Amino acid sequence: MMAERKLTGRHVLLIFVAAFGVIISVNLLLAFSAVRTFPGLEVRNSYVASQHFDDRRAEQEALGWTVSADHADGLLTLAITGADGRPVQAARLEATVGRATHVQEDQTPDFRFDGDAYVAPVALGDGNWNIRMKAWHSDGTLFQQRVVLHKD
Repeated sequence: MMAERKLTGRHVLLIFVAAFGVIISVNLLLAFSAVRTFPGLEVRNSYVASQHFDDRRAEQEALGWTVSADHADGLLTLAITGADGRPVQAARLEATVGRATHVQEDQTPDFRFDGDAYVAPVALGDGNWNIRMKAWHSDGTLFQQRVVLHKD
């Protein structure tokens, strides 16, 4: 016959400390990972950025541009279409391809205009990708947009 073990106050304290220790450790690990991998910064000063938002939006909408992006067989295609339905070659284009959740895998492709769209060879892994782009019209109007990347 085995001797009966008693649950003492010391045992309860150890169980309590161990359980909350695990909970607190996991919470701290997740909080540090979230802060380290996602900058969370869109603009340096949101108040200043908001002062000209409506003007910039109206200028951008007046261009009538639409943007689509696709990635297939290692080739990234960024198509800008004008209000007339024809391809647009911007005076200048800056684009960054990255994940929606962190900036560690961000890439700046070397886009070339092929007459229909901007193309660049880019190796991307599985998952959700976005393109943060800025394109300038020949008159200096800035068109900026975050484009969801459709991968095949």
